[in-house]
Amino acid sequence: MRRDAAARLLASAALPVLQRLPPEIAHDLGLRGLRLLQGLWQPPERDGPVVEAFGKRFANPVGLAAGFDKNGDYIDALGALGFGHIEIGTVTPRPQPGNPRPRLFRLRRARALINRMGFNNRGADHVAERLRRASWQGIRGISIGKNADTPLERAAEDYITCLRTLYPVADYFAINVSSPNTPGLRRLQAAEALTGILRPLRQENLRLRQQHHKHVPLLVKISPDLELHELQDVCEILFKEGAEGVIATNSSTHIPGFEAELATRQGGGLSGAPLGQKSLEVLRLLRKGMGTSYPIISVGGLMNANDVVARLAAGADLVQLYTGFVYRGPSLLAEIHRRLNPDPRH
Repeated sequence: MRRDAAARLLASAALPVLQRLPPEIAHDLGLRGLRLLQGLWQPPERDGPVVEAFGKRFANPVGLAAGFDKNGDYIDALGALGFGHIEIGTVTPRPQPGNPRPRLFRLRRARALINRMGFNNRGADHVAERLRRASWQGIRGISIGKNADTPLERAAEDYITCLRTLYPVADYFAINVSSPNTPGLRRLQAAEALTGILRPLRQENLRLRQQHHKHVPLLVKISPDLELHELQDVCEILFKEGAEGVIATNSSTHIPGFEAELATRQGGGLSGAPLGQKSLEVLRLLRKGMGTSYPIISVGGLMNANDVVARLAAGADLVQLYTGFVYRGPSLLAEIHRRLNPDPRH
């Protein structure tokens, strides 16, 4: 038996056990388990198809969404599974504990999660150090946000601080203005507020580009809950202010049929299978509004290889996994690789 086959069997056997534990404990134990098995994984035999987007070359179109490895502590273990890119974070300038527990909930029958984590992370300095020490050579994205106690009118300062601290270790930045779990954050998607974030970030990015002799693109992660006119405004601002890509979408607070679940969990955002159609619709609207060449990363409700193929067919350049990976583990990534890279011998 190949070493990676043995590792996949172990990971598959562990999943039912982990899913009996409280979600946040299971998540931490699962990451530690992947690190223990790290030396057993072998890269996919056929890694492609290679993707070129916002000046970067991705070994394959499948990435891991922000929120899975918030602090960059497990990037080498996760990278060994065959992701083309991994997005760390969301990272804030200063460490913060996030919202009180419990704050992560499974909806097993719906293949969904509700989270109200609140940007719990160890801060930009910790993440910078972890990524400096990491050996994985794939594309490293970093999702950045503001600290919960930073007033909205000073949010740009927090994003700029993260940019300065993390620039040397990042391949792209995802500007997170769409999490439902930091009070008021989604108001930063409004036209004037988003402009007030992107304009100074772009200016600082140009300065850092000269200082570090490298270019790190700025992308914006948006909510699936935007009204059509709001989405149109976002598209216009992304073009005007020079954002080099968009990530669609974050979790949702408005999924029909799940209002009671969200209220019971005291709010939060829903991800997983129920989000899939909504995220796909946003992708189609973005592709129509942004044209054929503007880079789009699609995330939300990708639970199997068919979902990934559908997003790529709808115009996504890249995709990201989160809840599907929580429920299915490395077997999901292996299934996607087989679908995107069929063995010519069969």
